[in-house]
Amino acid sequence: QVQLVESGGGLVQPGGSLRLSCAASGSIFSIYDMGWYRQAPGKQRELVAVITRGGSINYADSVKGRFTCSRDNAKNTVYLQMNSLKPEDTAVYYCNAVIITSDFRPARDYWGQGTQVTVSS
Repeated sequence: QVQLVESGGGLVQPGGSLRLSCAASGSIFSIYDMGWYRQAPGKQRELVAVITRGGSINYADSVKGRFTCSRDNAKNTVYLQMNSLKPEDTAVYYCNAVIITSDFRPARDYWGQGTQVTVSS
């Protein structure tokens, strides 16, 4: 069994910063891509950033230059540093990871429970 546990969400003023963390645990053999998605009320879930095991990163255009995604492979953890936050960044942020479990079943997506980020004055 695999769990992704997120932390770091909250309420912040426009222009502020937050750092999200997501740690994967359980029967993990290997983790491929890790990343972050978000879903605002009334909108579809969208990609924020994804990082490969080797460190290549893809960002949504809306967050380029403001958000930084990183990972620590030894800790099975992915981070999202969010700077210059805007009200339109308000959403539930979900961690995602593509994982091969220790029973060597085909790789599949796992999701965290989501953490609320609210940007408001």
